[in-house]
Amino acid sequence: MSKHKENKSNPLISVLVPIYNVEKYLKQCLNSIINQTFKDIEIICLNDGSTDNSLQIIKDFQERDSRIVVVDKPNSGYGDSMNLGLEKAKGEYIGIVESDDYIDLDAFEKLYHLAKINDAEVVRANYYTNKNHTDKKLYYINPVDAGKVVDPARHTWIFLQAPAIWSAIYKRDFLNKNHIRFLPTPGASYQDTGFNFKVWAAAKRAYFTTEAFLHYRIDNESSSVNNPGKVMNVCYEYESIEEYLRKYHYFEELGPIMETAKFGAYYWNLLRLKPKLLRDFIKRTKEEFQKADNEHILFENYFDAPKWEMLQYILNHHNINSIKLYIKRQKLKLLIRSKLKDIYLTIFPTYRKQALISELITELYSESDLVETRLKLLEDQRKKHQEANHENTKN
Repeated sequence: MSKHKENKSNPLISVLVPIYNVEKYLKQCLNSIINQTFKDIEIICLNDGSTDNSLQIIKDFQERDSRIVVVDKPNSGYGDSMNLGLEKAKGEYIGIVESDDYIDLDAFEKLYHLAKINDAEVVRANYYTNKNHTDKKLYYINPVDAGKVVDPARHTWIFLQAPAIWSAIYKRDFLNKNHIRFLPTPGASYQDTGFNFKVWAAAKRAYFTTEAFLHYRIDNESSSVNNPGKVMNVCYEYESIEEYLRKYHYFEELGPIMETAKFGAYYWNLLRLKPKLLRDFIKRTKEEFQKADNEHILFENYFDAPKWEMLQYILNHHNINSIKLYIKRQKLKLLIRSKLKDIYLTIFPTYRKQALISELITELYSESDLVETRLKLLEDQRKKHQEANHENTKN
């Protein structure tokens, strides 16, 4: 690894790397950042009281690359670490790479050029899930809205997607102007939820690309997604979201979509929680959505059928044991449906071909978006070259 000596006072991108006991993955993560083709970055490593060798690893990297800023602090949680990183950041844009993930080497070069060409507050991409060293690209960006600047409030599908805050870059002035920060609850559960929703609520110029850069590891056993004991944190996140929407006058427009997104998050927990955690979560879910129902902000056409049916069952049944039984039946139905789909795909290869055709169409959209992106980059480079030649001619 060669030593990188560049340390500009005002880098173009600040990359935040939250770190807690990830020595197994940390070197791959940091190597993917320091070797970016886009060099004008600072890398803020936020060590949240790790008890393994993580701190020593980032110090070793710092010795070889002066763009790395090490922040070592007592353990206080993901949200608190990220807020500290946002305060320390000097970049025009903010990027995020979780310390158990890694990113393609041309990611920030492409994302930054898209941001500048389109004067975007946020640029969001697709991403890969990574399990057992195998990638699978997730196509969650709507291809119809890719390749152009959109107002998220007019394209509300994005509010209903997984937060995936690390598959984007954000204009730092935009975050500061709109008071967008993380909720500093303990641990690292759901803190991306509130940040993500507030970004989409406040943004007016978002750009989506169907390319993917970030490799999101889903087989890290210590990941917060595998810790149901912190389930109430998702409720605190939506409390914070509602408070933000009301304070900054977005609630009238976005309240219904917030309730839809919220039940999507709660639904996932209702299906995965152990019985000893489920009772209290059902009780809280019922109270919150009764309030929303009384405010007339629950719209059936915003929900998919299974979620709407479960929500109505919860709202209309007082016996929590009967609700738990209903949820158990729903889990069984989903499991059976999944198994039947696997069998159907095996027995009827035509169905599999149709699924492959659908994937190929999505890939075609992706390639089209990629070509458009490259044409924009070439045009931008051509203009800069012309301007440089003009200046040289004058001199």
